[in-house]
Order: sequence, then C-alpha cells, then structure tokens
Amino acid sequence: MDTHIGAAAPKNPRVVPTAVPRAPGSGLTLVIKLGTSSIVNEKTLFPKMSTLSLLIETVHEMRLMGHRVIIVSSGAVGMGLKRLNMTKRPQTLSQVQAVAAVGQGRLMALYDDLFGQLDIPIAQVLLTKDTLAERSQYLNACNTFKELLNFNTVPIVNENDTVSNSEIRFGDNDTLSAITAGMVNADYLFLCTDVECLYTDNPRTNPDAKAVRLVEDIASLKVQVSSPGSSLGTGGMVTKLIAAELATAAGCSTIITIGSDPKRMLTILDEMAAHHHDSPSTKFEPSVGTLFVRKPNPMVDRKWWILHGLADRGCVYVDEGAANALRKKTSLFAAGIVDVEGVFGGDQTVKVVWKREVDVGDGKKETRIEEIGKGLVNYGSSEIARIKGCKSYEIHVVLGYVDSDCVIHRDNFVLAK
Repeated sequence: MDTHIGAAAPKNPRVVPTAVPRAPGSGLTLVIKLGTSSIVNEKTLFPKMSTLSLLIETVHEMRLMGHRVIIVSSGAVGMGLKRLNMTKRPQTLSQVQAVAAVGQGRLMALYDDLFGQLDIPIAQVLLTKDTLAERSQYLNACNTFKELLNFNTVPIVNENDTVSNSEIRFGDNDTLSAITAGMVNADYLFLCTDVECLYTDNPRTNPDAKAVRLVEDIASLKVQVSSPGSSLGTGGMVTKLIAAELATAAGCSTIITIGSDPKRMLTILDEMAAHHHDSPSTKFEPSVGTLFVRKPNPMVDRKWWILHGLADRGCVYVDEGAANALRKKTSLFAAGIVDVEGVFGGDQTVKVVWKREVDVGDGKKETRIEEIGKGLVNYGSSEIARIKGCKSYEIHVVLGYVDSDCVIHRDNFVLAK
C-alpha cells in the first residue's frame, strides 16, 4: 500500500510495556527511526542485511507484545547510489532527488521482502512538510495512519525527496520521526544511531566523555554535541536533540540507542516494565541508551501542529505592548503591529517577533530581536502592511472589508519557549 500523506493514531491511554504477549491494540505506539548508517554500509553501499534482519525480528517481537510500530527510514539515497554505481552522495538537490527516486523503490522492496518472511504487511508513507501545512491535509494524514495501524500494517515513513525543495524539506529524518511521533500520539520514539547513547562529549575524541542515561529537561542539558551525520546521511547528534525536544513536547518519551543492535529496544521496554512494577514512584534510568522524559503537560494537537508541523512563511514585528499581551494569551491586533516581512497569504504561519532598541551604555544602542511565538494569520502580508498600527474598527476603512478584528486569534497562536 502506498500513500503520500502522514498521520496520527487514535488517542489511547498510555500503558506500561510488558514482556508477555498481549492482545493486538492493547499496547504502546512505538516509532523507530533508522538512519542511513544503520541501513547501508558507508563503504560498500550494500544493505546491512544482518542489522535489518534483527530489526524485523525486533519489530515482530514488539507486535507480539501488542505494540504498534511505525518505522521512519532513511536509506533511499544510499540504495540509489549503489544501483547507479555512484560512490558518494551528490551535491545538488536535483541529483539527490533523482538518486532517491531510484533508491526508494529498492528500499521498500527490501523491507517488503524481509517483513514478508514473517507475514507482516507494510505500507509506504512519503511526506513533505508542505503536505502538513494545511490543517485538512494534516488531519487526513492522521486518519490514514490510524487506518494503517488498524489494518495491522507496519507503516514505513520517509521524506518524499523527489518533490521536496529547500523550503518544504524536513531537513533530516530525525525531525521527520519526531513530527510523525507527534502526529500518531506515539508513546515512545526510538532514535537509532551509530553511537550507544548521548555523551557529555564526543566519545571518539574525548576518552573522558560520560554516558548520559536520563534527560528530564533538554534546556538544562550540558553536553558538547558537534558530531555531523554520516557521509550518506544528513543528521547528527544535534538533530537528535532537536527531535527529542519536539517529541517530548508532544508527550512522547524519546530514546537514543545504537542502531546496530535493535534488540536493545526490547531491553529498554522490559526494563521500563520491570521498574514500573517494582518501584513506580522512583525515576527510571535505562542501562542502555538515553531516555528523554516526555513533558508532563504536552501541547494539545492543534497548537503542536502550528509550532512544529508548519513552515514559517514570514514574520510580523510587534511593539512591546503587543508582545506582553500575547504572553498573557490574548489575540494579536493590528494596532500592535509595527512591520511585516515576507510574502504570505491568510491562514499561513508566521513568526511573531519583538524588535527593540536596548541601551548598552556610552550612548550606544543595540537592536535585539525576541521571538514571541508562531501563529496562523487571518490576513495576508500585503493586507497586514496596510492595516499595521490601525485600530480594529479602522480595518474596514483601510481595506474595504473585515475578515477578522484580529490578525492572529489567540487559539491560533503558540508561545515560543
């Protein structure tokens, strides 16, 4: 089955994993992200058959426990390179897209063959950020995922590289996996990578780097993360921290673990189940991998979609009064807008920014920009440019019509961190 949209599963009560088989549908929703380095050998460009076989066995065991599994898989470019007898990743976007188009079919054929050995049906889901920009498409994608899981399939998600451009790309599959986890209300997101866990520094260059097993607040995390992705991939540890932040904000705990040993995901699930049974009131710290604890008060679906599911189309600059009012969860009115940047239409997403001059001494001033949040606008950029600074009752005089008395309604605005 092939679909080019994305998804969210029904809202299930969160349950604790168990090591014994349970009835289908009574378990957790798990998202597993595999990077190119976990799928394709960097030197030979051949698929890592032993790792992939272990992954399929692991997913099979998860399903026997009653869990529902979604895979976010890189590897299309790597598979395409091998098929085209190319030795390294192209530099231009159009070439990467062409190579991905060649490799995506081979990647899915490989998954279908391996999962087919255990009689597990799969489904291909190709996404772009633009697909999720319209609320109706986003909800349609959520419903598609819901039905795919109800059909007992394993959806395999990838970015639709063939049609993506720089403006509508997720950028890497770490971000895509976090978006997917938020869409399907996943309980856990596993980010499988080429290191065992998160470290305080790069363990390849610093022998004193220490493993970080538990992260409760990403903002206060003190680690050095500068490692790039593999030569075939686009991610790295920085993108995994961003993905963990996105997913935990949506109520999904996130685990970084090594991709070459998929069975470790089962170890972590078993440890969590045992800990919940033996000492539920204490903090859980896994023996392998790194656990990022989900936020206790996750964002509601619509606001999470606005903040993370949509690409910014422009920027609206506001004065101090409007900035303070937005922080108090009021709507944004034209009177508080001082400038607009970019070209966008109504119902698109913009950043709301407060730009102010700050006295830094010696008679010098410095311009400081603070992002207040993101929201869906009721008016396009050309309209906002005309009504900025106006009172609500003046909008009709300026435009000749009134679509709304506010530029961004409070229900369509999300505060930045």
